[in-house]
Amino acid sequence: MHEMALCEGIIEIVEEEARKRAFSRVRAVCLEIGALSHVAPEAMTFCFEAVAASTIARGARLEIIETPGTAWCMACSTSAEIKQRYEPCPACGSYQLQVTGGQEMRVRELEVD
Repeated sequence: MHEMALCEGIIEIVEEEARKRAFSRVRAVCLEIGALSHVAPEAMTFCFEAVAASTIARGARLEIIETPGTAWCMACSTSAEIKQRYEPCPACGSYQLQVTGGQEMRVRELEVD
């Protein structure tokens, strides 16, 4: 389960920000997770609770904003929303899509004390 390692990375980011900005407690962590990122939001929620248990993020809410996958169709020159890789262009049916968004996962904001 790579979500555990991802959550450990999120906690590292939170702790680094705590050192930089001198806050002592995290109430919420807001993540953006792209539809094409291969990250399961439910697994992130479970793993975050386990990883955060002994840190300044203990008891913090994990808010997840899921962003859609987007792609540019080389055949019809349109931008389209896609749910998964290797699906056809919804406008023309071509499989010549270049992914342009939805692959990312990032910490969007922190609610802190």
